[in-house]
Amino acid sequence: MSDTSFKFEKSNRGLMERLFEAPAIGKMSPVAKIVAYSILIFWSVYVIFPIYWVVITAFKDATTVNGGPFYIPFVDFQPNLDAWRTMLSADPFCDGYAIFRQFGLLAYNAFAFVVSPVVRLAPMEPQICKVYLAFTNSVVIGLVSTLLCVTIGSMAAYALARIEYKPKFGNIVMFVILTLMVILVTSYVGIRWYVTSAIALALFFLLARSFGKRFTAKLGNNDILFWIISQRILPPIVVIIPVYMMFQAVSLLDTHLGLIIIYAVANLPIVVWLMHDFFAGLPIELEESAQLDGATRFGIFWDIVLPLTRPGLAAVTLLTLILNWNEYLFAVFLTTSKAITMPIMVAAKNAGERGTLWWEMCAVIVVMIIPVILAAIVLQRFIAKGVLLGAVKG
Repeated sequence: MSDTSFKFEKSNRGLMERLFEAPAIGKMSPVAKIVAYSILIFWSVYVIFPIYWVVITAFKDATTVNGGPFYIPFVDFQPNLDAWRTMLSADPFCDGYAIFRQFGLLAYNAFAFVVSPVVRLAPMEPQICKVYLAFTNSVVIGLVSTLLCVTIGSMAAYALARIEYKPKFGNIVMFVILTLMVILVTSYVGIRWYVTSAIALALFFLLARSFGKRFTAKLGNNDILFWIISQRILPPIVVIIPVYMMFQAVSLLDTHLGLIIIYAVANLPIVVWLMHDFFAGLPIELEESAQLDGATRFGIFWDIVLPLTRPGLAAVTLLTLILNWNEYLFAVFLTTSKAITMPIMVAAKNAGERGTLWWEMCAVIVVMIIPVILAAIVLQRFIAKGVLLGAVKG
C-alpha cells in the first residue's frame, strides 16, 4: 500500500487553503460563507427594520415617542394601545353593529347596481368608521381587480404566445375612431353609454366586413405586445382627467366597480408581458401531444399550461395584488367617500386629519400591510423551481 498523501485531504491542507477553498463540491469555503451570510443579514436588517419600527411605533404613546428612540418592547418601553383606541374612537360609528352592518350594505348596494338599468334603487350610505370602510373597500377592490386582471391577462398572453395574429391596421384605426365617437356622444349628447357602445360595435362589424378587405397593412404579435406594454409606460397622471370625465358620464365615480375596472386595465399590460415570457418558454411538444389526444385549446391552457407556469402565475398575482393594494392616484381622483381605500386613509392620517398624530398613522399602516404579508405567505409556497423540468422529464 502506497504511503502517498494527496493535497486535497483535509489533514494535508494549509490554513489558507482551509479558509478560502471549499471543503467539498456544493459547499462554500468558511470565508465565503461568512461574507455571504454577513451580506444577507445586513440586507435583511436593512429591509425589515423600517417595518419593525412602524409596528412598534403603533404601540407607543406620546411620551414614549417624544422621549425616544426606544427599540425593544417591554425592555426600552411599555407597549400600549393608545394609538388604536384613538383610531377607533375618532369616528362615531366604530362599533360592532356598524361593522356588521357593512356586510348588508355591500350586498344591497351590489344588488342596487345590478338592477339599476331596470329599477331605480338608491344605494344606502355606509355609516361606519372610515378605517374599516377603507379596509373592506381595499380588500374587495384589490382581490376582484387582481383576479380579473390575472385571468384576462393570462389568457391574452397565452394567445399571443401560441397564435399568430395579423390584424389590419385600417380596422384598428376604425375601431379607435368609433370608440372616440362613443365617448364624445356619451359625454356631450347625454345618450346612455351602453346604447352608444352597441351602435358603435354594430357599425364596426359592418364597416369591417365592407371595407376590411381593402386594407393591406397588417400588424404582428410583437406589435401587439409593444402596444400593450406602452399603456403601462404611459404615466397615469396623463390619462386621469379623461378617465374622470368618462367615469362621470357613466356614473362610476366613487364606486367599487369603477376602481376595479381602472385597476384591472392599468395592470393588465404587466400581466400580459410577464406571463407571455413564461408561456413562450414552455415546450410546445406538450401541447401538440395533448392536441393529438383530442384536448381542446382551453383544456390545454387550463390542465397543462397553467400548472406548468404556476411559479410565474403566483409571482404575477402577488405583484398585481401589491400594485392594486397600494394604488393611490386613481383612488384619490375617482373616489370621495364610499369607495375610499387604505392608501387614501393613510394619506389623510399623514395630512393631519382631526389632529392625527403620526404614531396613530403607524397603526393604520399596520392594518394596511397585514393582508399583503398574508398573501405573500400563501403564494410563496407556489413559487418553486423545477416544476417545468419535472414535467418535461415525465
